[in-house]
Amino acid sequence: MSGDMTEHDEHGHGALAVDEHGHGHVAPSGDPFADPGLPEHRPRLTDIDEKAAKRSERIVASLFMLSAIATIGFMVCYTQVPNNRQTLVNFWPLGAVSASNFALGVCLGVALFALGAGAIYWARTLMTDVELPQERHEYESSNEDKAAAIVEFQQGVEDSDWKKRPLIRRTLIGAMAVLPLPALWILRDLGPLPGTTQRQTAWAPGMLIINDNTVSLDGTKGQGIKPADITIGTLVNARPAAALSAGEELNNVLSMSSILLVRMNEADIKSQQEIDWGYHGIVAFSKICTHVGCPVALYEQQTHHMLCPCHQSTFDLSEDGKVIFGPAARSLPQLPITVNADGYLVAKSGFDQPVGPSFWERG
Repeated sequence: MSGDMTEHDEHGHGALAVDEHGHGHVAPSGDPFADPGLPEHRPRLTDIDEKAAKRSERIVASLFMLSAIATIGFMVCYTQVPNNRQTLVNFWPLGAVSASNFALGVCLGVALFALGAGAIYWARTLMTDVELPQERHEYESSNEDKAAAIVEFQQGVEDSDWKKRPLIRRTLIGAMAVLPLPALWILRDLGPLPGTTQRQTAWAPGMLIINDNTVSLDGTKGQGIKPADITIGTLVNARPAAALSAGEELNNVLSMSSILLVRMNEADIKSQQEIDWGYHGIVAFSKICTHVGCPVALYEQQTHHMLCPCHQSTFDLSEDGKVIFGPAARSLPQLPITVNADGYLVAKSGFDQPVGPSFWERG
């Protein structure tokens, strides 16, 4: 004997059947995908308490005022804070950064954050949150409208004498073909062609090699390196002395002229040219990967392999820096070095080939 009881839910959708044990299950209904409707709307505290609404209003206004103050601060910093290498701030964990860039970044960040936070808080606490369903409608035009549009277009073509006036038709097509050319023409404002500048670095005969670890924060002072400072297996990041006076061009100089000094047993070096271009087992290679220009700095002391962290190109520093793995197309360029009269390591000449990505070999 069945003791089932059937009840409709509160929305009138489907039916709930309850057996004699009190266990319920949904009884089949005519529409299994019936619209469940919107949940019951519950007012927020700011909807029923005017004091809470006023408090939210003051918070939103404060955030907007903070944004305005930060924007004005941005303009003041732009004109008052000097942007040069003598005005630096030490900001952990980024290290030394330009005071101008730091101030502009903080002001702009606060302005944007306060403006966005104010808008969000306004929307969540004060703007209406009543759910409003919007029915979807067909966006496609009716067949009658499509046919009417085609008729109007064809009538427009007839009225314009497009077919009867070939001179106008051809000159119009020509004018439209020339129209995109200014977009290409303005590219000439990017500056003069680079010429051979991308094949040259700051290295020159007798140029002192500066240890990166001794360079001051403003980049204007640094110490040279003596062979005794580099023990076997040691890796030293270095730059040319010309970088100390590069000023605003410092980044450009470093992007082309940064090098790595490595000391190996001469017996481990497989190339006679590499031995001749080094100094008692100390060899200098470009720090710029020949794939896409990332700085290479992961050195395996036992194998003398240098790994680029970007795409895993691997170079053998004991054999002319040749590529043994990865997408790089050519070896790391080696810088010939020697010592000057004071015993410091210097360049014997510049690089004999372009540094950086292989693009320049194809150019």
